Amino acid sequence: MAQNEMIAPGLATVDDRFHLSAMLAARATANPAGAFAEVKDVEGVWQPVTLAQFHERVRAVAKGLVAAGVKPGDRVGLMGDTSLEWSVMDFAILTAGAVTVPFYPSSSASQCEWAIGDAGISVVAVESQANQDMLADLEDAPQILPLTAAGLDALVASGAAVTDADLDARTADVRLDDLASIIYTSGTTGRPKGAMLTHRNLVEHSANIELDPSFGGFVQGKTRVLLFLPLAHVFARLAMVLALYSGSVIGFTPNHKTLVDDLANFKPTWMPLVPRVFETIYNRADTSMHGIKKVLFRWSAKVAREMSRAQEAGGPSASLKARYAVADKLVLGKIRALLGGNLEYVLAGGAKLTPNIGHYFRGLGLTVMQGYGLTETTAAVIGTPLDDQVMGSVGRPIAGCAIRVDADGEILAKGVGLFSGYWNAADATVQVMHDGWFSTGDLGEIVDGNVVITGRKKEILVLSSGKNIQPAVLEDQLRSHPAIQDSVVLGDGRHFVSAMVTLDPVLLPAWLAAHDLPEMDLETASVNEKVRELIGRAVAAANTQVSKAEAIKEFRILPREFTEAREEVTASLKIRRAVVMEHFSDVIEQIYSKKKKQA
Repeated sequence: MAQNEMIAPGLATVDDRFHLSAMLAARATANPAGAFAEVKDVEGVWQPVTLAQFHERVRAVAKGLVAAGVKPGDRVGLMGDTSLEWSVMDFAILTAGAVTVPFYPSSSASQCEWAIGDAGISVVAVESQANQDMLADLEDAPQILPLTAAGLDALVASGAAVTDADLDARTADVRLDDLASIIYTSGTTGRPKGAMLTHRNLVEHSANIELDPSFGGFVQGKTRVLLFLPLAHVFARLAMVLALYSGSVIGFTPNHKTLVDDLANFKPTWMPLVPRVFETIYNRADTSMHGIKKVLFRWSAKVAREMSRAQEAGGPSASLKARYAVADKLVLGKIRALLGGNLEYVLAGGAKLTPNIGHYFRGLGLTVMQGYGLTETTAAVIGTPLDDQVMGSVGRPIAGCAIRVDADGEILAKGVGLFSGYWNAADATVQVMHDGWFSTGDLGEIVDGNVVITGRKKEILVLSSGKNIQPAVLEDQLRSHPAIQDSVVLGDGRHFVSAMVTLDPVLLPAWLAAHDLPEMDLETASVNEKVRELIGRAVAAANTQVSKAEAIKEFRILPREFTEAREEVTASLKIRRAVVMEHFSDVIEQIYSKKKKQA
């Protein structure tokens, strides 16, 4: 094996007819009374939904789709928050022989219109009334099916005349390599592209994860997963399929406002999260405390990080063990209780997890499994193994996957999760596929057997001096600050590096209070001298991670946050750099014209 390449042979052998609908049927037959999920009733009590009940509901809804005119191979849209109904509709679409095309509930009308036209969608299941109204106003409005319990009941009633034999015929010829879903990528540049995922991508990838001794431990035994991320995200979608495949019980929690209560009551053993959620959990705890409580929290956090680093370095000293025991009794144990008390594994994906935050959660007593992948690789293609984690890296290939670092530092990937191309975009597919390897667009390196992501290939900034700058290092550091929501580092074609940051409207009030500052809105805070001074400290701290030539020389606090409605961020919260630079071109020019005058 070459120095720049890592391959993990596949461990799972899956029958070619074991597609997603067949997998559900097999699980329901083998363990009908086993729980597929638990959902909250009107009193907030978690009630089980058995595999038999879920399978029966899926088939009944699928019959309703057949009655509604959905044909084999049709693309059916699915737009709603993470819920049991979302899962029912997803599997019902597949059971009707069709293809699921998920939409984020936050998607704009133009984004939906593009995907509906590109994929040829005539039917969309939609949860909220606002989104139903939005789609109904499109020029070529699709047929809308309400994605609610009552809406599914009506669909079931409409399909009563469809026989089991008619429904079974829909998937009789389906095989693993047939199309299961089209997921439109975030589209940080240009139009979103529809990544085609097959049944194999989801089923065989799940099978390999479960069998891989370095990764699969979190789904073995009596495990429970709390799904918080939107199921339109490939990371959450794979987690749902993996839970069904392995027997994990799913808890659905679509509302971030109830997340803390749901953690405490559902008591998950594992949970997939994006790094921003980790940062928000930590920063909210930090900014909500005052006086001696804040002092204790920060001291315990420092001890937790020391413990995490010691675990990598060969083990903690007796002194550290003693301090950790005190920190655990006073603070850390209470925080674990708030997370449900049984949470053992947190899966971080979708963006880079800063080591500082990762060390805290691992020091808290959790196994932090970082992963790396894209929609085109069906989420994680590599991950940090259970027993050999290096914070700051994303580990090594999962069984059935492989990565290669190209000559220019770009990461290439292939394996069981690799998509079959972009829908209606053969040229775009050719551009990213080379001899069976997918060009991810990300830069990285292999360090001591682990992959470290260093940035995005297309986001390298070249200063007028010719110096290459990778903005991700600085941006990640800035975003970990409790008051900063987003950051964009600038400098391409310029003579120095600068940055624009946005403040977090949710955490800002507590952060201001913690620094004895009065309440103020985002616009007022952006020009407040004391706020600028404090954010300047965050910029200075970020600069310690890079060389003097790469350091931020000037920054601006923007008067508002970046929004998906303005197409400045994607539904998965990735920044569309070109759009942001266009919308704030006046700010950018002020930064550089000011420096020219000073010079």
